[in-house]
Formats: sequence, C-alpha cells, structure tokens
Amino acid sequence: MSKKEHTIKNSNGEDLRAVLELPENDTPKAYAIFAHCFTCNSDLRAVRAIARGLTSYGFAVMRFDFTGLGESEGEFANTNFTHNIDDLEIVAEYLAENFQAPKLIIGHSLGGAAALVAAAKIDSIEAVVALAAPAEPAHVTHLFADKIEDMERNGHAEVNIGGRPFVLKKQFLDDLASQNNQKIIKELRKPLLIMHSPQDKIVGIHNAAKIYERAHHPKSFISLDGADHLLSNRSDSAYVADIIGIWVQRYLVE
Repeated sequence: MSKKEHTIKNSNGEDLRAVLELPENDTPKAYAIFAHCFTCNSDLRAVRAIARGLTSYGFAVMRFDFTGLGESEGEFANTNFTHNIDDLEIVAEYLAENFQAPKLIIGHSLGGAAALVAAAKIDSIEAVVALAAPAEPAHVTHLFADKIEDMERNGHAEVNIGGRPFVLKKQFLDDLASQNNQKIIKELRKPLLIMHSPQDKIVGIHNAAKIYERAHHPKSFISLDGADHLLSNRSDSAYVADIIGIWVQRYLVE
C-alpha cells in the first residue's frame, strides 16, 4: 500500500486537499471516492482505515477534505450540501483526467447522503456505499436545532458540533430544504450497499430502512451491530472495509 497527496481545484479555484490510497502494485482494479461525514475531514480514523483496507482488495481510494474543512481551502460557512456534491463531481473529474474514472463512491453520514446524489450525477459510478447515512440531508439539522431560530432571524449562527464551533448561514438551511433524496434514491438504479449500526445515536437505524425501502435492487443491508456513528472502534472500520471489498467485486471486477 502507498499513498500520494494531491491538490484539486474546486469550482471557486480553491485548493482541496486529497490523498490517493493505492494498492501495493499501484495497479488498481478500480478507483473509488470517499465522502467524509459532516464537519469531519478525510483524516478521520475510520476514513483512513476503510480506504487503506480497500487497497488490500486491489482498489485505489481518493479521500479528500470538502471545501472549508480539514486542510482544504475555503470558508465552511459559505458552503452547503450542494457545494459538497460539486466537490465530489470535481474530484471524479480529476480522477478521470489523471488516472481512471471512479467506479465506486462511499459516503459516511451526511457524506453518505451526498454520495447517493453524486452517484446519480457521475456517469462512471457503478456502485454506491452509504455508511450511517441519513435518508434526507435535512436530518443533520437536529445537531443544531437550538440555533435554527437565530439563523433564520440573523442570517447566521455559531453552532457547536462535536465540541468544535462552526458558523452556519441561513443559505445552508435553505439548501438542505431544497433537496429531494427520496426521488434520487428511487431513480438511482445502481448497486447499493447500506451499512448502519442499530446503536447509532446520531443517525438512527430507521434512516437505513428508509433508504433500503426506496432503492431498487440490487441493494444490500449490513448491520454494524455495536458500532458507534463514527466507527471509532478499529475492528468496526476494518469490518466495513472487508465487507465493501468483497461486496463490490461482484459489480466492478470482471
């Protein structure tokens, strides 16, 4: 396994920090993109572990920081869910131009909701994995429900998520409200793997049920029994990587 740092320009000309995890022979069976969770970054332990785990199955994985998060440039307050989709499309274009068009997209939490939308927009994507994903992007608003009134009244508010302060603007709420993931999932028609923990306290397991119900076959569900939302236990993220590595070969590897 090896990794290489990359810098990708977003739609505003700002630098997105990305890391391409490669299998030992540097000749991947296919390329994948990983969309991290809301206010997280691509160095989250689970993201790194899953990406590196997939290299042992011969896949290359591009993990990157969304605009305004981690080591990527830009102001997080000026971004929204639609901007995340745009970042995913740009990263896919970068891979297609410099390596090979990605065939797999993996998303964690709100990144899972973003992956479902991006999968419908990126023609090269042939399989999708949603980890602990909400059925609707607006689900994330429960994390700052006490600040929504301030955002509506003042146009912005400082919120605390995971012990860190972030500024969110009313446009973020408006963008979430405009999304229709139910329609997108129903029309996706690409192999989908849903993985979720029954003990997830951030995004309840009922979200996985809704996504599964809306999606067309082929679709699969794997219970991550005992895992927390961030898959912080090493054994949980290793299990996720193994399941994805085995499942996706039915659809991507000839």
